Amino acid sequence: MERARPVRWGLMGTGNIADLFARDLALLDDATVVAVGSRRPDAAAAFGERFGIPHRHGSHEALAADPDVDVIYVATPAPAHPEGVRLALAAGKAVLCEKPFTLSAEAGRALVAEARAADVFVMEAMWTRFLPHMARVRELLPRLGAIRLVQADIGQRIDDPAHRLFAPELGGGALLDLGIYPVALASMVLGSPATIAATSVTGPSGVDLQTAALLGYADGAQAVLAVSLSAATPTSAAIVGRDGRLELEDPWYKPSALTFVAADGTRERWTFPVPGRGMQFQAVEVARCLRAGLRESPAMPLDETLAVSAALDGIRRSAARG
Repeated sequence: MERARPVRWGLMGTGNIADLFARDLALLDDATVVAVGSRRPDAAAAFGERFGIPHRHGSHEALAADPDVDVIYVATPAPAHPEGVRLALAAGKAVLCEKPFTLSAEAGRALVAEARAADVFVMEAMWTRFLPHMARVRELLPRLGAIRLVQADIGQRIDDPAHRLFAPELGGGALLDLGIYPVALASMVLGSPATIAATSVTGPSGVDLQTAALLGYADGAQAVLAVSLSAATPTSAAIVGRDGRLELEDPWYKPSALTFVAADGTRERWTFPVPGRGMQFQAVEVARCLRAGLRESPAMPLDETLAVSAALDGIRRSAARG
């Protein structure tokens, strides 16, 4: 695509995540939001007015058909992600789809096949993967030696029974909404697990309120992961190797500080001041890939999206077996 102009974004959905993304996109010189689409015309109009977006569409179909849009950010509730991605693919538009990409690996495999057949860029919006401290994590992994353990947790106390995370029809539950972050961290560091053992606590609506998982890997490494909607956990993470460890501070899945602890106990700590929330870095990656003519991001390829989804499926199956 042309380097002379910013990447032109269309936002599919007007909820909180779309609001956060629009705010962070405004921090970039190489991105502009030109369109927003919603099933509710009044919501699209209000969102467009709030952010000064020129094209305000009263349907997702109209947004996908907008000729001024280069890439569509699918920010609808999780069960509607496949429909939104397919609309964008049919229009030949690049896609950044909010996580989880789909609610199961089976659905993900079908959607990935369609994306590859359409020959357009598609990426899951695993925004944490592109934060500055995560880029440094990847640079530092060789210093750890053979990695033996990944530990990560995310816990929030949510008391409102009407909150979307308690709604199964919206893809709620601790694992799908929060657990995807620690599972994706383990995937980034260790790949796909060979074994999975998990336990969950189920709430009145049928979604999991709390889930803990132990992932085992062929080389003997392990990942110990926990998520909760019932209590605020430390929300920290560690990657432990034979020659040292990395400690990611609370909240590790958002812009955070990072410490390398060597085997002799010496420490190096880095901070990464980030403007806004940090969602703009995934948009930078999208722009880089589009300008390079790529169809997938090397940092978050669709095969890894499917691997993470398969691990989430495995955790749910294990927890259901008790």
